[in-house]
Amino acid sequence: MRNVLLAILMVTLFISPASAEELAGTLQQIQKSGKIKIGYRTSSPPMSFIGKNNTPEGYSIDLCTHIVEGVEKKIGSEVKVEFVPVTADNRFEALSENKIDILCGATTNTLSRREVVDFTQITFITGGAYLTLKGKKIRNNFDGKKIGVVKGTTTVNELQTLFKEAEVTAEIVLFTDTDEGFNALKNGTIDAFSADQVVLIGLVLSSADKSKFSLLPDLFSYEPFSLAVRRNDADFRLVADRVLSGLARSKKILTIYDKWLSEFSPNRPPAFDTMVEFNSISEK
Repeated sequence: MRNVLLAILMVTLFISPASAEELAGTLQQIQKSGKIKIGYRTSSPPMSFIGKNNTPEGYSIDLCTHIVEGVEKKIGSEVKVEFVPVTADNRFEALSENKIDILCGATTNTLSRREVVDFTQITFITGGAYLTLKGKKIRNNFDGKKIGVVKGTTTVNELQTLFKEAEVTAEIVLFTDTDEGFNALKNGTIDAFSADQVVLIGLVLSSADKSKFSLLPDLFSYEPFSLAVRRNDADFRLVADRVLSGLARSKKILTIYDKWLSEFSPNRPPAFDTMVEFNSISEK
């Protein structure tokens, strides 16, 4: 009897905090597989893109790296990270079909998208803008011009509404991804390329000749970015939000911002600092 009690005690001592509780949903899936699948868009700098070493990099990728650490702490074991490229068209489907566990990129948090996926805390605030080649005089005069935009993005809807209300006769040209649209701008196939301003900034920063481009200053939409997770998976979303709140409280998120955006914008927008304060939710 004594030996049996001793065996039970030893087993109890080696049970990790995570295994002592019942995991469900994404956390359970990650624990069983030993792997977390991170979805990302390959050409949305500085949020997510393929870096010089042919590996995913960017502001959102860094956030998700910290979230992986939070997941490992929650389940009590290390996990392997698998990066899965997605497009603007298939990114939410990839979540719903369990092809990815979290979407880390430039994704606007909208109510209609919440019918399909859930979102973490807001991770960045930007807005729709236009990028042109220097010397193109199209500001406030888009009639007859070709404006490129990536299909499956909120920017498409915002542009269509804007041009309709302003009775602008510009042609909206749809592209598969930002690389395709950016190349069309460089080749002169379109007059302007429209996307979230921070993505346009990233494209310019990654270009070999930054002096060729002009970023129009006006924003025509409000785009709050968040990381997307599967719908109705509160436990996994809470792990992600805990990590994001911790980064905000410690101000480590400012270091991540500076790493990816200070070259273009050394002075952070007031909206970003306000977001950090709102995200600094207490743990207790």
